Amino acid sequence: MAHQENLFHHIPVDTLDFERLAHAQGFQSVAGVDEVGRGPLAGPVMAAAVILPQGLNIPGVDDSKKLSSHKRELLFDVITAKALSIGIGTIDPEIIDSINILQATRLAMLNAVQQLEPQPDYLLIDGITPLNTGIPQKTIKKGDSLSLSIAAASIIAKVTRDRLMVEMDLLYPGYGFSGHKGYGSALHLEALRQLGPSPIHRLTFGGVKEHVACTSFR
Repeated sequence: MAHQENLFHHIPVDTLDFERLAHAQGFQSVAGVDEVGRGPLAGPVMAAAVILPQGLNIPGVDDSKKLSSHKRELLFDVITAKALSIGIGTIDPEIIDSINILQATRLAMLNAVQQLEPQPDYLLIDGITPLNTGIPQKTIKKGDSLSLSIAAASIIAKVTRDRLMVEMDLLYPGYGFSGHKGYGSALHLEALRQLGPSPIHRLTFGGVKEHVACTSFR
C-alpha cells in the first residue's frame, strides 16, 4: 500500500518550502510528480516526475497551465538541463478506455516515478490521490502552483504531450490535433462528426463514443 506522509500542515512560504521541509526530515532525493491530459478526447494521458538539485530555484517555473506555450518551451529546456533526473509515463487511449481515466492517470504517474534514476526517497504529488508505492509521499492540492518540483513536472509533461499531439496531427490530419491537442474544441467536435474517431481517440469519452460506429480500427 502507498505510504502517505503527513509531515506538513502549514501554508508554504514559497515554492521550495515543501522541498525544504522534506530535506529537513532527512530525505535526500525529492521528486515532484504531475500529469497532463486527463480531459482530452484524444491522445494519451502523460505524467512527469522531476528531481531537482537541493535548493535550486528556477525563476518563472509555475503551473504549466498559467504559462504561454513559448514560456513553457523555454523552461522545458532549462529544467531538462538542470534536473538530476526526469521520468515520463504515458498511458495510451486503449488503456484509458479499459481501466478509466483516474486509474490511467495514477498509472502514468507511477510509471514516471519508476523511470527516475536514481530512485527518489520522497514524492511530492499534485492532487489528492496517493500512488501505490512504498516511497514516502505527500499529495498537495494545487501542488503545481505550490511546489517548484511539481511545477517543473507539470511543464515537462505538458510540453512533451503537446509535441506528441503535433506529431499526431501529421499522422491523422483533419482533426486539428496540433491546435487543440485533443481537447474538445468546437473544431475537434465537428471533425469527429465528419470523420469519426481516429486510432488515438478515447472511445469511452462523451463526444467520441457517440461516433464509434463510424470507425473500424479497434
